[in-house]
Amino acid sequence: MKDLDKIIFALPKGRILKQAVELMLESDIKPEEDFSKQHSRKLRFLTNEQDLDLIRIRSADVPTFVAFGAADIGIAGQDDLLELDYPELYVPLDLNIGICRLVIARSDQAKSKEKSSSLSHIKIATKYPNITKKYFEKKGVQAECIKLNGAIELAPNLGLCERIVDIVETGETLKANGLVEIEKIMDISSCLIVNRTSLKTKPEKINKLINRFTETVHGKAA
Repeated sequence: MKDLDKIIFALPKGRILKQAVELMLESDIKPEEDFSKQHSRKLRFLTNEQDLDLIRIRSADVPTFVAFGAADIGIAGQDDLLELDYPELYVPLDLNIGICRLVIARSDQAKSKEKSSSLSHIKIATKYPNITKKYFEKKGVQAECIKLNGAIELAPNLGLCERIVDIVETGETLKANGLVEIEKIMDISSCLIVNRTSLKTKPEKINKLINRFTETVHGKAA
């Protein structure tokens, strides 16, 4: 089967991969054996369905692959969706996995106890500069964002910034690095996303997948 006839499904590496795969298996989509091999360097995999292949990529890249048509459908966190804000994406279903929250945190050694809402300017390290700027703009605060992709928790205590904005599950990473959560921006979960053009050109196949995941998610919630 030619690639143009196939559905390409993008799965995120990292913290939600296990949950995403469990949901996929419960929806009767089974990847080839290499997918579960720990040291496999493959990024694209066959499935038990001839017209469906999986790709496994960085979670932050899933929206871009789907928005630009390299993949037809995928699973992405609301944090990445809001940060990138691609109009080419259709989000038919909240999968209720990858539950976490996007928060503002500071050093627990900081002398100032003032709330961020009382500031007029603040320097923030974050993976999410667009979300952060919009959030603080609504509060009348100018946020100077320093874009980091990792080790964000180090930034305040090394003098890079006053605050960070990052996703948190348990809060243990913040605590271990001498930070305290001071404000929640939003709750986050992961969603099924679809390329709008693919939905028009492959409606039967795409809608079939959406319906299967919807039945799985609603069945788990029942």
